[in-house]
Amino acid sequence: MPDPQPVRVPLADAAMPIPPLLPGGPPVALLVDFDGTIALTDVADTIRYRFLGEAYRADDEAYVAGLEGSRSQLREQARRLPATQSEVEALADAQPHDSTFAPFARRALELGVAIEVVSDGFGFYIEPALERMGAPRIPVVTAQTLWGAGGASMTFPNGHPDCFVCGTCKRQRVLAHQAAGRIVVFVGDGESDYYAAAYSDAIFAKRSLVDLCRSEGWPFRRWHDFTEVQEWLDATVAAWRSDPDSLPRHSAKPFICGPEVWGPGLTDPPRRR
Repeated sequence: MPDPQPVRVPLADAAMPIPPLLPGGPPVALLVDFDGTIALTDVADTIRYRFLGEAYRADDEAYVAGLEGSRSQLREQARRLPATQSEVEALADAQPHDSTFAPFARRALELGVAIEVVSDGFGFYIEPALERMGAPRIPVVTAQTLWGAGGASMTFPNGHPDCFVCGTCKRQRVLAHQAAGRIVVFVGDGESDYYAAAYSDAIFAKRSLVDLCRSEGWPFRRWHDFTEVQEWLDATVAAWRSDPDSLPRHSAKPFICGPEVWGPGLTDPPRRR
């Protein structure tokens, strides 16, 4: 069977509006993962292992192996969190973060580059963490965890409407920014970044995302902190101002996930080749 052909995704497919490309602005979008990337730990995993313990280990192994999707897991895991919100928030608030992110985000905005956080985790701890770090207000594309009388529950406003594998569809954010005329630079560290990296025009990878890129043959740059990404961004935008053709070239890629290849309504991904 031939590879499915790529299509341009309408902006309406993205739950959060995509900012328009500004005249004279760099046609670049930075999509940055949170857990293990801006946060130096995987905050969602820290929460799950603390409060769910060994019961979470099987979920983790199935997800890393590509056997189960995150959305159904997150929904069930949220139900098993403590009913006291402050207890979970305190653990999230105690996690360390990369101090180089806030100046990096400010610099991106100074350059006129679109930047947003994309996360397939619990979501509730991201905006408070960014505020404590002194980061500028930028879009945060993630799920919502809410506590009520019956405990915690989740909704997925940035999930794909027809594919239920991921809680937050990072792929759609990549494709929507590209449809708006930008190249997309993805910065991440792990398995939840796999589908976003697959469609991005440039990838900054560390930890297990390095192995995933290598296994798929995707070009990537290793990174340690956001100072390195900022140096690349400064040089890239300066070169673009001198020569607009100097940007990494965008070419649409065949779909490897989602209803285009899996059909609608799937909750767990097929086994990777």
